[in-house]
Amino acid sequence: MSERESMEYDVVIVGAGPAGLAAAIRLKQQAAIIGTEVSVCIVEKGSEVGAHILSGAVMDPIALTELFADWKTQGAPLNQPVTEDRFLFLSHSSARHVPNWMLPNCFKNHGNYVISLANVCRWLGTKAEELGVEIYPGFAAAEVLFNDDGSVKGVATGDMGIGKHGEHTSRYARGMELHARYTFFAEGCRGNLGKQLQTKFNLRDGCDPQVFGLGLKELWEVKTEKHVPGLVVHTAGWPLDTETYGGSYLYHLEDNLVAVGFVVGLGYRNPYLSPFEEFQRYKTHSAIRGTFNGGKRVAYGARAITAGGLQSLPKLAFPGGVLIGDDAGFLNASRIKGSHAAIKSGMLAADAAQAALKSGRKGDELTDYPASFEVSWLREELHVARNFKPWMSKGLYTGTLMVGIDQVVFGGKAPWTLHHQHADHETLKKKSEVAPILYPKPDGVLTFDRLSSVFISNTNHEEDQPAHLTLLNAKVPVNINLALYDGPESRYCPAGVYEFIDAADGAKKLQINAQNCVHCKTCDIKDPTQNIKWVVPEGGGGPNYPNM
Repeated sequence: MSERESMEYDVVIVGAGPAGLAAAIRLKQQAAIIGTEVSVCIVEKGSEVGAHILSGAVMDPIALTELFADWKTQGAPLNQPVTEDRFLFLSHSSARHVPNWMLPNCFKNHGNYVISLANVCRWLGTKAEELGVEIYPGFAAAEVLFNDDGSVKGVATGDMGIGKHGEHTSRYARGMELHARYTFFAEGCRGNLGKQLQTKFNLRDGCDPQVFGLGLKELWEVKTEKHVPGLVVHTAGWPLDTETYGGSYLYHLEDNLVAVGFVVGLGYRNPYLSPFEEFQRYKTHSAIRGTFNGGKRVAYGARAITAGGLQSLPKLAFPGGVLIGDDAGFLNASRIKGSHAAIKSGMLAADAAQAALKSGRKGDELTDYPASFEVSWLREELHVARNFKPWMSKGLYTGTLMVGIDQVVFGGKAPWTLHHQHADHETLKKKSEVAPILYPKPDGVLTFDRLSSVFISNTNHEEDQPAHLTLLNAKVPVNINLALYDGPESRYCPAGVYEFIDAADGAKKLQINAQNCVHCKTCDIKDPTQNIKWVVPEGGGGPNYPNM
């Protein structure tokens, strides 16, 4: 096989999300201040900046303001300030409104903005390029490169034009090696390379297991009379049972657009639970469905989020590289916000790298990054929120009571820290221990099936390529997952990737429809035997989210 060509940079960043883009911008800004040059490259597996970005989203502008004090005059797409907060506890037939004076501060959004994070990232991408950052969308970082001393040397992008069986097609092009003095990994939740680095450098030693949620989202264009610009609605309770962590949001953007979403904690226990079906069922509640009467669904997507908080953060720096954003787990689950944390983490890492570059260093551990995090407002914010997810994992009623005490009475500074005891793949009960959940059929107007949803996510993969979803043992799905758990992969996947079909011999077999994959990473997280391996497909594949 021919050798890969290589390019040299001061800093290579994997992922053009808010963390990666903020890091690149900060590096260039600081270099300009001290009068030096720094070469920065970002590789992004999506077809364009923003193509794979999905978030609620209500954004706290605190970190963006640190990055660009004049972001308003520069045209950042934060157009709709929050005008009202509502929090509802839902039962099957009722909705109880919580008075705002009773809400903990984490559910108050005065001063925040309802945004499309994808569009904010597109704007950040233009700002980065104006500063001289090289951005290469459509190129997936598929491999970490190492120096002889074991430090990270950079990354290699995946080869293009490899056929299903590993043969070189007429489109074949060798990947590129990107070498750097420091490499930032900003792949988002459950990053493929970040996961490998956490194992290689033992970055998770001494921290809690990371726990996750699956966020599902639709964007609707609603009737003018149904639209309340800036309204933010959160709910807890129905349709989930009281022992399952989760909740919903309704965010009213500008231009008659409403983002509706549902988050299910991936530590759920019943293998018959389908997060996608729960989301569809939620929209039928009498307090919710009216928003969508006469409206039109225009987009759909799904993405896992890290929810472990402060006690689940891995070690952030290692020889030659760092983890930033949701690749590390910088998300405040209590506020349902991560973009401001991602931006701040990228800035902190950039400052550490800039100091190292100025002194002529390379390939060492950027210890200034975790040190500066420890004294930052971000660390304090995550400390205040640290007990939210552990308490809520104990059930709706107990969790709500204890979160109220933790956040209102103690202000998030109680003299105790709860810990996550189990990874999400360890929590499923066997099918013999639970009752199946029967979901109603979709009506195609308010509720929908998976395939029509994937269609409007604009998901596409080159068909003639190796599957990016592989099994470590091909017998496990039938012999273990189907036998013990009734095939939960057919339900936890929000895109219809996994289905059990009849084989020629009359037995069952697992069919993997990799072309449907929206890159949510749920299978990589929730598979009870950890038998499914998610790797990056050919660059440019996956969803192409508009305004998400």
